[in-house]
Amino acid sequence: MISEYINIIIFSSIAFIITSLLIILNYFLSTQEPYGEKLSPYECGFEPFNFPLEQFDIKYYLVALMFLIFDLELIFILPWIMSFDYLTVGGFFTGLMFLLILSVGFVYEWQKEGLNWD
Repeated sequence: MISEYINIIIFSSIAFIITSLLIILNYFLSTQEPYGEKLSPYECGFEPFNFPLEQFDIKYYLVALMFLIFDLELIFILPWIMSFDYLTVGGFFTGLMFLLILSVGFVYEWQKEGLNWD
């Protein structure tokens, strides 16, 4: 039983040893010179002026929603299209229902003016 997994065990052991060795070497060989700018919470050039728990503008969420809409569409629609010749009626309408749900999200995005870049 164990002989079937011996290659995986050897490979995992070697990967763990190499990774540990590289982390240890990096710690001892790298120069660690922390300074004020490097240790600041933001490296964008100015100090934070808002409370960290303050709500974000809705535009950030709309951009994320748009990304999810198009990302999910590509992930699920491409295999659906590739197997279009072998689909049953149920598979066809399931794909159409998925497109309808994504279209509702797209219309919501459009109404909230998430497509306008200001």
